[in-house]
Amino acid sequence: MTSRAEIGPTVLVVEDDDEQRAVLVRDLRARGYRPSEAVDGRGAIERWESRRPDIVLLDLGLPDVEGVRIIRHIRAEAATPIVILSARYEERQKVEALNAGADDYLTKPFGVDELNARLRVALRHAAGRTPSDPARLTAGPLTLDIERHQVTVGGAPVELTPREFEILRVLMTNPGRLVTKAKLLRAVWGEAYQSEAGYVYVHVSQLRRKLAGADTSGRLDHLIVTEPGVGYRVRLPEDST
Repeated sequence: MTSRAEIGPTVLVVEDDDEQRAVLVRDLRARGYRPSEAVDGRGAIERWESRRPDIVLLDLGLPDVEGVRIIRHIRAEAATPIVILSARYEERQKVEALNAGADDYLTKPFGVDELNARLRVALRHAAGRTPSDPARLTAGPLTLDIERHQVTVGGAPVELTPREFEILRVLMTNPGRLVTKAKLLRAVWGEAYQSEAGYVYVHVSQLRRKLAGADTSGRLDHLIVTEPGVGYRVRLPEDST
């Protein structure tokens, strides 16, 4: 019997635009995924209940049900990765959806390679860390040693504050994956600081300056990418130039 892994992950595509949905489904099939479709919120919930896909692609602009309601419905029962498909003007809804439990987002229009990269990251993250996962994380000349609490660039140590180290650790343990400002605040400062987004901006700016200043190759200048109004991510290797 053919195993689930051999025939690819199942993807629920929730998109009310027929043309966009058809393109997504075609490209996903070509890359080995097994897509199913829903054109509205009610259909999405029905498909979710009946098929329990490995990952959900969710358009926020549905005609009948707010995307956040679908996210909360799924999150009440499972940790299935949810990647949002959003228009540029939906920033408030996008942030609300991420805070409700979505894992990542793509702003329309987007390329199929970017979509595939985000899906792979979300699925890999959902699989969790294994005992063989390294305690040392690398990105080009940068090495973060979690056990020793040490950061080096090109073998030379970089002095970071405890907050800066924790921010870098959270970002590098989620390579390519969106980390919201709210998540960084919870992980680094704690629940009491949820309204202090300015803390994140200041410390990320300082962290970027220190890493760029220690790197003569210039490869770390754009390691930490800002997702405006939402958060940050460490670039995937395929995103590097």
